[in-house]
Amino acid sequence: MLQDQFGREINYLRLAVVDRCNLRCTYCMPENGLQWIKQNDLMTDEEMIRICSIFTDLGVSKIRITGGEPFVRKNCIQLMESISKLLGLLDLTLTTNGLLTTDYIPRLKAMGVKSVNLSLDTLDSERFYKITRRKSFDKVMKTLESLLKHDLKVKINAVVMEDENIEDIIPLVKLAKENPIDVRFIEEMPFNGGNTPVSLKWNYERILEHIQSEFPILEKMEDPKSSTAYNYKIPGFKGDIGIIAAYTRSFCGDCNRIRITPNGELRTCLYEEHGINLKDELRLGKTDDELKSIIINTIKHKPKDGWDAEKQNASSAESHQSMATIGG
Repeated sequence: MLQDQFGREINYLRLAVVDRCNLRCTYCMPENGLQWIKQNDLMTDEEMIRICSIFTDLGVSKIRITGGEPFVRKNCIQLMESISKLLGLLDLTLTTNGLLTTDYIPRLKAMGVKSVNLSLDTLDSERFYKITRRKSFDKVMKTLESLLKHDLKVKINAVVMEDENIEDIIPLVKLAKENPIDVRFIEEMPFNGGNTPVSLKWNYERILEHIQSEFPILEKMEDPKSSTAYNYKIPGFKGDIGIIAAYTRSFCGDCNRIRITPNGELRTCLYEEHGINLKDELRLGKTDDELKSIIINTIKHKPKDGWDAEKQNASSAESHQSMATIGG
């Protein structure tokens, strides 16, 4: 089992398969997009499968496929099917914006995917367009309907933004009343690909107070080990509510996660500025054992938390990155 210097077991890998996205969400990237990673600098399917295999050999049992939008990558579903067959992998999950997902849902279920995180910041089509700069709300709702129809566990991820979607918090909570949906509200983070400042007024405490003002019977649940969310339930609701303190970073203490960026960088913390590039090491001819040694040594130096990682950065460049290039 992989362990860091604080004795934390690392068993969860977030694999970003592409940086490109078919939305332009204001909290993630500028309207005209980003300077995309060149095709040759992206990992190939074979490289991703080999790297994932090395991690499962080292004890990683959960892999989440992220992006960008994963299904913008050609043959992403075939890549996922290959990864799902790796020995030692117990849990393969997906984070998607839902625009291209619907047709793949039967194959996701067939390969053993049990849970899908769906990005959905509003239930209003006009606000959806304002936030994402695309008129694709109906496609996302169709995907949500299909996921539920196929009995896949759905977690909705909603980034809470001042003056953007505050009026959507309560309607999103109500989605969990009649549907087995976990709705999770996320503090806005500084990874928007530009210099746009982030408002911290809607932090974990304020989001919680807002929900409690409508649902005073909100009950705290026991949070699973290494959970990023503070979890709550409302009596009579089929789904649960979660709040992720992504910017205030109060959940970092028992972190079990690492991530691979689309160009192959291993990052042991979301707030790290850089990481070692496993794709480059692989292309230099490193053996699996040599790559394992690199991974083990890198994880040994995983920061204590996001604040520690930020202090170790050489510059403030992390605030100008995008979640699409880090791995959402």
